Amino acid sequence: MTEKPAGYALADEERFLEESRSGKERRTEFARDRARVLHSSALRRLGAKTQVLSPSGGDFARTRLTHSLEVAQVGREMALELGTDPDLVDMACLSHDLGHPPFGHNGETALNAWAESIGGFEGNAQTLRLLTRIEPKVFGKDGDSFGLNLTRASLDATCKYPWRLAQGQAELGGGHSVKFGVYEDDLPVFDWLRQGALPAQKCVEAQIMDFADDVAYSVHDFEDAIVSGYVKTSDLSDSDNHEELIDKIQAWTGSTITREELEEAFERLQGNEYWPDHFDATGRDLGQLKNLTSSFIGSFVGRATDATLAANASTVARYSAQIITPVEVRAEIAVLKGLVSVFLMTNASRRPFYEWQRAILTELCEALMAANGAHLDNYSSAAWLTANGESSQRRVIVDQVASLTDQSALTLHNRLVGSST
Repeated sequence: MTEKPAGYALADEERFLEESRSGKERRTEFARDRARVLHSSALRRLGAKTQVLSPSGGDFARTRLTHSLEVAQVGREMALELGTDPDLVDMACLSHDLGHPPFGHNGETALNAWAESIGGFEGNAQTLRLLTRIEPKVFGKDGDSFGLNLTRASLDATCKYPWRLAQGQAELGGGHSVKFGVYEDDLPVFDWLRQGALPAQKCVEAQIMDFADDVAYSVHDFEDAIVSGYVKTSDLSDSDNHEELIDKIQAWTGSTITREELEEAFERLQGNEYWPDHFDATGRDLGQLKNLTSSFIGSFVGRATDATLAANASTVARYSAQIITPVEVRAEIAVLKGLVSVFLMTNASRRPFYEWQRAILTELCEALMAANGAHLDNYSSAAWLTANGESSQRRVIVDQVASLTDQSALTLHNRLVGSST
């Protein structure tokens, strides 16, 4: 069998449902987990789900699948440098968006509002539900599904927000935007995977995944927004716009990073040798933009890796270390995210489109609820039959809609409600 890096115990390899193992198996348990996620139908569906721009809008913009693959590449290389198990981190990165619904974060907002009476919707909590219930792979003797039945360390590595909704609200205040990692009826497996962990403490593999996600989507969403024409390089280059841009970025970021830090970060980003003064979509321009993204990723990851190695003398695995992200890196990532938000996600011209998307998912949830168990997939049909009351039925509907791709949601809405144009 392939040796796994130091810092992992036998308890980390345990599965919620014990499985027999072939004596000829040459892979580590974490490599097996990675393979299970890689071959899952849930991962394939991400190829038709929105990252920031719709997959139907052209062949350049990233989907949730291409984003997840890029996060996995960043996370795996970082794990190798830190001495963390690369398969474990790779698997967590591939899994991190599996629970996200159609239409990206906008779809998440719609489902969260519709599910308010049953504890809301959260893409990360849905990921845990998918890995431990919905994705068909391992079944008990009584026919109950255990999802992919990943190891304890693997499930923990996918958990970006290891707390319940009520705990998140207590720490951060009420509101629908509170992030959390588990629904109330998934607490048994959550409590099992969190054995030995301090409350709300993320394992280092989840921290690497979280950082790799931040790096990938800040850089790549910025790239996509330039290529798609939402971010104009002329607006970025015009010094007269900088004060207003920083104002809007700071409003989007909140109080976690100072205005001075954001201004300095913007200057550093613009000082990169590949920063585009213009963009005409020529091959040369596209190449320069690709070199810009590579340079940013290398810089972010390199500085964070160096800081982490300097701060942690022991093995970087499970709960023995913390990922250290220098404030300069956090500020530069915030500027890139903020620019995409300013030019795209909070753009007034996009509001009717986002409202339309949310209406589609809301109407679809209502139509499926009214259909009393019809039009559901195999998992949701079985779950509907055993649902005890309206709250349980609404959670079944949420599970069903969250599993849809952008196009399958539109198609089902058109069939049950009417034209979605």
